[in-house]
Amino acid sequence: MNPDQINAEQKYDDQKKVDKKNDDNSPLAIVVKCWPRLSETFVAQELAALEAKGQRFQIWSLRHPANEKRHPLHEQVVALVRYVPEYLHQEVWRVVRSWLTCRRLPGYAAAWKIFRADLRRDFTRNRIRRFGQACVMARELPDSMRAIYAHFLHTPSSVARYAAIMRGIPWSYSAHAKDIWTAPDWELREKLDSKSYGAAFGVTCTAIGAKHLRSIADFLADSPANNKDRVELVYHGLDLSRFPSPPERIGDESELHLLSVGRLVEKKGYDRLIAALAKLPDTLHWKLTHIGGGELKVPLHEQAKAAKVNDRINWLGECEQPEVINAMRDADIFILPSRIAENGDRDGLPNVLMEAASQKLPIIATNVSAIPEFLQHNVHALLSEDSAEALAASIMTLAESPQKRTLFAEAAYRRLVEEFGMDAGIELLGERLSALCEPSN
Repeated sequence: MNPDQINAEQKYDDQKKVDKKNDDNSPLAIVVKCWPRLSETFVAQELAALEAKGQRFQIWSLRHPANEKRHPLHEQVVALVRYVPEYLHQEVWRVVRSWLTCRRLPGYAAAWKIFRADLRRDFTRNRIRRFGQACVMARELPDSMRAIYAHFLHTPSSVARYAAIMRGIPWSYSAHAKDIWTAPDWELREKLDSKSYGAAFGVTCTAIGAKHLRSIADFLADSPANNKDRVELVYHGLDLSRFPSPPERIGDESELHLLSVGRLVEKKGYDRLIAALAKLPDTLHWKLTHIGGGELKVPLHEQAKAAKVNDRINWLGECEQPEVINAMRDADIFILPSRIAENGDRDGLPNVLMEAASQKLPIIATNVSAIPEFLQHNVHALLSEDSAEALAASIMTLAESPQKRTLFAEAAYRRLVEEFGMDAGIELLGERLSALCEPSN
């Protein structure tokens, strides 16, 4: 056995010792893309709430975090965290040993057949990586595991599905945005179909997402009631106990403080916002604070410089949630210019809008995806069209009317408190997951 094999086997044996030391007999494995991840507070909120309700689980992460920053919510979650190889070549012998072991599992033949069919339609390294990660997970899952639950219906659900088939246990999912709108219909349909080892059930966080998934689940078209049960609408909501009471806002009339929180990616629409800022009249004194990282950081900074607005923008990068909330308490207007990207990707219902509402921060957003499910135009916020001219006009409307800002902020706060709390969704999800983990399943 060469040194790489010895190291891989030692790592596996060490992990088995950790499992034994932390033997909590957890019946549920939760698969996530990355743990912890600053941009997915809704995942951390859900897991912390499930633990508080008594749900026992382990977290299985497909990636390691990019930095050491984490929200207080991440610290609340005490579940054991396991990492599968992020890239198969990094832990070759762990993957090979897992594959050899999994070949002896009763469900391996079915999983291998489904993987080959998937690979023919999606011949990519990512698809191969999903199967390798699933083999590692299937081998290393403790015997106590009775079900798998995946956050996101694309990559995490593929890993969960392959591993669940190999181990002969049920799996379920929570779908959000990109996974619904960019995954091919054939893949979504098969993951929803019980006849092809699909999910036992799934939840999604927007009505528009639920409607789309139900329309794809044509195998249940003759039974709408079952269709609804298998794809349930569960809004993330917001755990208001984690947030301070909204501040008394006393705006600085000499300068309008704008705030936006979101990843620097196409679907967030920051190129439109920069263009809108360049159209604001010289008589309006403003500054913008942006929080979030992302792949478009360099081109967006260059665009802001070319538009001669960069000196008024404070790019803070990724921040932990207390910093985000403090920024919301200091701002005058929150802006999220979401749009539908070229590949179909779009937001669901961004939690950051509910967080802004929790601090009675007036909101400008766009009329995209599920945002109108929470915010009604001219009632709770201004919902702009996706253009620089429309965004600039919305900014000016609220800049010139402090009264409108107050009315919208109060209305959005009431809607949040009365209709978008977290407890009802967590109660439903907890019941479904507990039932999934029953031995009879």
